[in-house]
Amino acid sequence: MIPAIDFSAPSRHATLPPRSSERFARPRVSPTPRGEQVRIQDGRELVLRAIEPGDVASMQRCFTRLSPEEIRRRFLHAMSQLPAPMAQRLCRIDPALETAYVLMDESVQPAEMRGVGRIYVDEATDSAEFSVLVEHDWTHLGLGALLMEHLVEDCRRRGLAEIWGYVLQENRPMLQLCHQLGFSQRLIPDEPGVALITLKL
Repeated sequence: MIPAIDFSAPSRHATLPPRSSERFARPRVSPTPRGEQVRIQDGRELVLRAIEPGDVASMQRCFTRLSPEEIRRRFLHAMSQLPAPMAQRLCRIDPALETAYVLMDESVQPAEMRGVGRIYVDEATDSAEFSVLVEHDWTHLGLGALLMEHLVEDCRRRGLAEIWGYVLQENRPMLQLCHQLGFSQRLIPDEPGVALITLKL
């Protein structure tokens, strides 16, 4: 269970967090020859498409804009940089066992990666592990939900039985997002502070 937030005795100046419908509002999406055009509520636009080998530089630049806390939440440990070999591996996927989507901001040149979601298929368990990352300035706009929905649909197309991922318990936005999308959550006894998030397909 995701811990409830107690608003029974708010301070005079306390403000309630945005409603879930606002935090995870659905961006408008329309097909394009190169992927999908995504328009969010504030008018900004991104292109959602499959990751490409040429995305290495934009992925490394995206990493430099992440805070140490965001890096730890995504990779579950601290990293000071994203080495080129690792970025190359992340951008050159094996389509038989992986899917990765990126959200590209083409309003700037060179285009910048604002979010990425991926799955790794485990054929032995008929399941896939997911990971999702959205750059801080683009969070709470429905983009994480958009990536997750695409990953879930990809798993269903593959005929997999389950999609799952590890999430730090302190990562409340991701836990709330997964709860909204129907995932279940349980703690891992050997990994304090880490939750296993699963969705049966």
